[in-house]
Amino acid sequence: MTEGRLIVAIDGPSGTGKSSVSKEVARRLGIGYLDTGAMYRAVAWWAQHEGIDLSDQPAVAQAAETIPLVMGTNPDDPRVSVDDIAIDRQIRTSEISEMVSAVATNLAVRSTMKKRQRRLINEIAEATGGVVAEGRDITTVVAPFADARILMTASEEVRMGRRSKELAVDAEATRAQIVERDAKDSTVAQFLTAADGVVTVDTSDLDFEQSVAAVLGAIEASTSAIAGH
Repeated sequence: MTEGRLIVAIDGPSGTGKSSVSKEVARRLGIGYLDTGAMYRAVAWWAQHEGIDLSDQPAVAQAAETIPLVMGTNPDDPRVSVDDIAIDRQIRTSEISEMVSAVATNLAVRSTMKKRQRRLINEIAEATGGVVAEGRDITTVVAPFADARILMTASEEVRMGRRSKELAVDAEATRAQIVERDAKDSTVAQFLTAADGVVTVDTSDLDFEQSVAAVLGAIEASTSAIAGH
């Protein structure tokens, strides 16, 4: 571990249980939490709020630079606010889900977000002794230096079933939100297959508790390996 701080990076597509598992892992380890996907959703919400056309990539990139974004880092209450407006519910609507890929595939936005995310990871780890950061490119781009790097996966059928239940929408709407968005996002981030040194945790046949245990086991194995060097 770096200077006594534990940095855990978790990537994966939608519907793997990534967010709920990441929060629970952070709780059990007593460290902070960062939802990097919520940061892209917040930029999409802010662009809409400010009347910015998402096809105007330079304008969206500028919005990502200047957004007054505050990310909650307590896994029990990871609030997201912009300009002192709590937007936790607003960024989880199907409308934002359909818009967010236009933001997430903007390379200038990704560059800005990488810098913000790295800074937040370091700040959270400094304040709490560690951080579980989850997203799509955390293991490879944002925090390849993490002590434990994990890719959570699950079959497409399982992922769609989980997400449709979570969002209370039908399977076809879920397919559009999950499969199409993953396909778009995979053009700029590697989160469908594990990079070298990244541990894969397949949750297709695991319940929540088993998924948490598998991730905690992967973290323990990774940090033990580091300690052994």
